[in-house]
Order: sequence, then structure tokens, then C-alpha cells
Amino acid sequence: MTERTPRLSRLRRMVPESRAGRPAEARGARPRRRGAQPKVVALGGGMGLSASLAALRRITGDLTAVVTVADDGGSSGRLRDELGVLPPGDLRKALAALCGDDDWGQTWARVIQHRFQSKGDLHEHAVGNLLIVALWEQLGDHVQALDLVGKLLGAHGRVLPMSAVPLELQALVKGHDPERPDDVDTVRGQATVALTPGEVQSVHVVPHDPPAVPEAVAAVRDADWVVLGPGSWFSSVIPHLLVPELLDALTETKARKVLSLNLAPQPGETEGFSPQRHLEVLGRHAPKLALDVVLADEAAVPDRDSLTEAAKRLGAAVELAPVARTDGSPRHDPELLAAAYDRIFRMHGRIGPWR
Repeated sequence: MTERTPRLSRLRRMVPESRAGRPAEARGARPRRRGAQPKVVALGGGMGLSASLAALRRITGDLTAVVTVADDGGSSGRLRDELGVLPPGDLRKALAALCGDDDWGQTWARVIQHRFQSKGDLHEHAVGNLLIVALWEQLGDHVQALDLVGKLLGAHGRVLPMSAVPLELQALVKGHDPERPDDVDTVRGQATVALTPGEVQSVHVVPHDPPAVPEAVAAVRDADWVVLGPGSWFSSVIPHLLVPELLDALTETKARKVLSLNLAPQPGETEGFSPQRHLEVLGRHAPKLALDVVLADEAAVPDRDSLTEAAKRLGAAVELAPVARTDGSPRHDPELLAAAYDRIFRMHGRIGPWR
């Protein structure tokens, strides 16, 4: 995409400076000492990344989300097919998760998440998807457009796509066809992979050597902490490891890395997976990637010793903490997850300016 700087400047001036994009202290929050927070980059997509961002924005103001761009279902898939754009849905969800808890933030979070209900072509399109794609077309730049949406929303962080081109997720799946349970087939498309009744053995993306967004690579290399997961393992977490420049950055960065495990296996995609198996398949896709901490909810770990051994093979320690909602659903509680991240950053982080 090409830049159109004059139009960007005009659009930026239209965003109300009284709210959007201003430092926290200008919005009435307690002023923070310069350099008093860790630089955190969170990788993922969908509701898993949203849960992580909703927690992380409570403990740092220097937060960047790097989001997968392989979605091909729903509103995102339709816009991708019709206009040839990056799928905006996971980017929209990340922006919504970064909205504040005040009236402004929650109003905009609801607006961009709103889906039209009709009998026509707009049915199930999300407002935020249309807004993001419109700005991409207006400005001709993915990153500047997302920054502008974040400014409008007063987002507590930045949202970046992991790649500048839409990706197709492909998986080798055993038993995708229930009538041929021993056969291994190539299954194409994130939406299909996520719902396969078979056993996903590995995933890759097309194109096989996709370009990373330079700002995403720079954020990973400059971070104090990188957070990977939770989320759909094969379709939201592992795809970041399939972008060569991003994997190189993750491998070479001086940042510490925490992997946040899911609270339960995902029906279809990781049906029957133990916590340690999640680590094993991640290690097979990125054998050179070392981690520092694996975070899991104690109630979701039936075999602590096996998880500890699997984490140790990746160079990581295991931290168990209550991070699930108390309603019994397999969803993370933002406050509890924030407390767990904060404790990990302080206990396992190098002595840094935020200490």
C-alpha cells in the first residue's frame, strides 16, 4: 500500500484530541515516570489475544499487539474475498480489547464490535471491519490506518498485523474425513482448520515466505516482554512462528517470553490435547525458539510434572495461577490474568526501569 500523507493529516485532525491518542496523564490518570513500564508485545488473534490485551493494558501503557492475518471466515472472509484486503476481524477485536473502561472506551468498543442484522449484503458485517478497510483504502497504509483507529478509540496500546499480505492457513490433518480416519489430508483455510473433526498434525501458511510488517518486527526486537497465547493453537498462536522475519525476531530478541496456555482444549482443533502437548507441537513448529515462562491455570493442569518437563525442554519455568473466570466458563478473567502477568514480569524479568 502507498502512503497518502496529506489525507492522513486531515483525518488525524478530525479525531477529538480531548480524548483519543492522548497520554494517560492527560486523560486524568495518574502521571507515570518516564520509562517506568515494561515494553510488552502480545502475539495472537481472536478472543485469546483479546483476553491477554484486556489484562496487559491494566499493567502497562507500552503495549503492542501483533495480530494474525489468516482469517478467512465470516465478515473478514467476505471482505478479504471481495476487496483483496487483509482480514480485519482479529485486528478489530484487538482494538476493542485495548479500549478503556470509561464511557468513551466502552462506547467505542461496542460500536466497532456491532454487527448489522439484515436480509441483505450487510448482514453480519462488523462496523469495525468496515471502518478499518475504509481507512486502508483511504490512506493506502495498513499501519497508519490502524494507528488512526486506535487514536479515535483512545486505545491503550498499538495494533499491528503480523504480515503485510493476507495468508492462507493450511494444515495436515489425520481423519479430516470421518470415513477415512487413518488418511492424512491437506485442509485449507483457517475457518476449516479450526473446525476439523480430525487431528491437526502441523500447519503452514501460503505464501510460504510471507513478509512481516517491519513495525511488528521492530516491536518484538525492542520489547522487554513478549507474550504468546492464549488462543486457537494452530490458527492463532503458531502462525506467528511461520513468518520468517517475525520468527527470527522472536528467536534473537533480548526480551523475555511468556507463553500463556488455554484453559481448555479447543473442540476440533486441539481436541484431547494436554497442556504439555500444546508445548510439544509449538516446539515442533519452531525448534529454535526458547521461552522463559509458561503460564497456566492450576485447575487446567492435571499433570504438573509432565508440564514442567515439557516447559523445561523449551527453556521455560512453569507458573501456575488462578486466571479463569469464576463462572465455570473456559475464559480468562482480565483482573486475575493481569495479576499473573504482573507477578511474572517482576519475578522473572531482568532488573529494569519499571521495577
